[in-house]
Amino acid sequence: MMRTSILSFGSALALTLVLSCTKDHIPSVSEPTSFQASAYASGLKAPIGMTLDNKGQIWVTEGGLGKDDASVSVITTDGKVSQVITGFKSEFANGAIEGMGHVIFKEGKLYILNGLANRLYIADVSSYKTGDQIALGALESQDLGTFIDGLKLVTPLNSNVFNMTFGPDGHLYILDAGSNAIIKRDQTTKELSLFARIPNVTQNQEPVPTSIVYDGSKFLLTTFSGGPFFKGTAKIFQVDKSGKVDDYKTNLTTLTSIVLTPNNKPLVTEFAEFSLTQPGFVAGTGRVANEDGVTLFSGLTMPTDLERSGDKTYYVLSNGTGTVQKLTY
Repeated sequence: MMRTSILSFGSALALTLVLSCTKDHIPSVSEPTSFQASAYASGLKAPIGMTLDNKGQIWVTEGGLGKDDASVSVITTDGKVSQVITGFKSEFANGAIEGMGHVIFKEGKLYILNGLANRLYIADVSSYKTGDQIALGALESQDLGTFIDGLKLVTPLNSNVFNMTFGPDGHLYILDAGSNAIIKRDQTTKELSLFARIPNVTQNQEPVPTSIVYDGSKFLLTTFSGGPFFKGTAKIFQVDKSGKVDDYKTNLTTLTSIVLTPNNKPLVTEFAEFSLTQPGFVAGTGRVANEDGVTLFSGLTMPTDLERSGDKTYYVLSNGTGTVQKLTY
């Protein structure tokens, strides 16, 4: 009986210590209810994606003028922009500059997607110094398009590798906005496999996935939705580790980016409202919202990426103005 009591007390004490340690690691940061903005960088040419490195620099992918002049630039902590890698494929089509995808930084390397070439490029920037240039031809790269086309996921064939995130076991998960799928790239073998297919957002509208994050237990991904881009037809999907896809949040519009707060809550960017009378996307109608669609910052012109730095600082990239703004609360 005494032994049981001692064991029970010991178990209770251990549980208390575990809960205390866990509590210490729960972020105490409040969720944003609105943001204040300040200018950070400008002069970018059709920017698409950005990522922060371990020095606080922001790396940005730019579409250029659509003449195979897409690039990767770096924004130093004082807001100065310098092109570092040039000559990626890009073109002017469908009234927009297309070709360049997103970029993410991990352990001294940039992982860069180009949808027009349907390739993944990897640049080692661990020893980069301001003013350095990196030749596109010197980058490690991998053909993604041949594998994706071989899956024959859509008819006619359509592939556009656009965004990515690192997930379980360090594998890379790549969003294809053309075939509406997630492709898994094994971190060790570099082997590609189909991880998940994304369903239509309505009966007649394709999802067009645009951004993906991993929250430690599941993936969350945003959808732009296919034309005519009706208000409220975009979704956030959740995808479990087996590739099962379910709705997470609905009634959103032209989503382009998703980022997690310190409390693992999603924030998203909405590109713009679409008008059949103008016609086209209406300038100044883009916004940052929380997962419930509550506006946190508005008046943006075609935002395409949102990244967090620290607990209460975010950066938003606007394709329509070629700018980066710093958001705080």
